[in-house]
Amino acid sequence: MSANRTGQVLLLDADDTLWENNIYFERAIEHFYALVGLDDRTAVRARINAEEHRVIAEMGYGLRSFIVALRRAFQGLAPERWGSEAEDAVAALAHTIAAEPIELVPEAESVLDYLAPRHRLILMTKGDYAEQTRKLTLSGLAPRFEQVHVVPEKHEAMYRDKLAGFGAPAATCWMIGNSPKSDINPALAAGLNAVFIPHPHTWILEHDEITGPCLRLQRLADLRLHF
Repeated sequence: MSANRTGQVLLLDADDTLWENNIYFERAIEHFYALVGLDDRTAVRARINAEEHRVIAEMGYGLRSFIVALRRAFQGLAPERWGSEAEDAVAALAHTIAAEPIELVPEAESVLDYLAPRHRLILMTKGDYAEQTRKLTLSGLAPRFEQVHVVPEKHEAMYRDKLAGFGAPAATCWMIGNSPKSDINPALAAGLNAVFIPHPHTWILEHDEITGPCLRLQRLADLRLHF
């Protein structure tokens, strides 16, 4: 994969690619361990993961789904401790996450400012529309993007559908993100190129083995070396 490409369509993920996100949920889970009062953190986390997987299938992504998953996990793990106090404490975790400031990853603004005159930039993120667009507004990054897409899920069919509206061949389109499951594998399956930028705290439900060739970078700022 050679450097110095021009005139590409760059689809950028948002959470944990342009700004921090999962660290706030991990902090909430740390508090949850104390609330539920069980010593086996591995079992507690496994129950949270299982509940999140189920709730996402029912309700989609977002803070509300996360809190529903925590409630169900608590009720299943420690039903004798569940009550109005516990419910209020779990709800407070959501307020704490929502109140967190937007923390951009290093050099996010300067990287986008470098890329924008050279390529078409499109934000491609999944989750709750109101939550994601609010974060984008607070980030100050919105003016750099030609288009913004907030989708309920990132899968091969979604990428193929969006590609049809970009007016560009798949060979000139790149999905850039930290999630093998959502950003890399389905984009490759749809015929796009992909750039994997790992994040040390990528959500466990987004982990997967990368199934095809992609450009692997260590940090967002490295995009300047290739685009």
